[in-house]
Amino acid sequence: MAEPERQQPPLSEEEQEQARAAIDESAAAAPGMLFAVVNGNGTLARGSGAVSATKLPATGEYQVLFNRTINRGAFLSTIGLSADAGQSPPGEIIVNLRVGTTNGVFVQTSDSTGKDADRSFHLAVVLP
Repeated sequence: MAEPERQQPPLSEEEQEQARAAIDESAAAAPGMLFAVVNGNGTLARGSGAVSATKLPATGEYQVLFNRTINRGAFLSTIGLSADAGQSPPGEIIVNLRVGTTNGVFVQTSDSTGKDADRSFHLAVVLP
């Protein structure tokens, strides 16, 4: 039996305003690559073009906002630590455009059994 499809939590009006305010119109049309490295607690460790990372209320759910429109790009991600040493516990990751934005990515992480788990991750956005 297939599991029911999960839905992203909706953005509040305030969150939609924050997402729109993060867009730098002068950079909107430039091709290239953006990235974010996000800690398991939702803090942005480092990035290029990433303006914020947020841990959403549900276990393993995050949003990352970038300074330009990314809805025509490709999202690549992997579980990984932000530190320069150590090893991350194994896990899985799913990424998609953040509902209600054109500059946000929704990230869902889980452990290697598929159970929702907070995991740090690396995210790249490739823009045409």
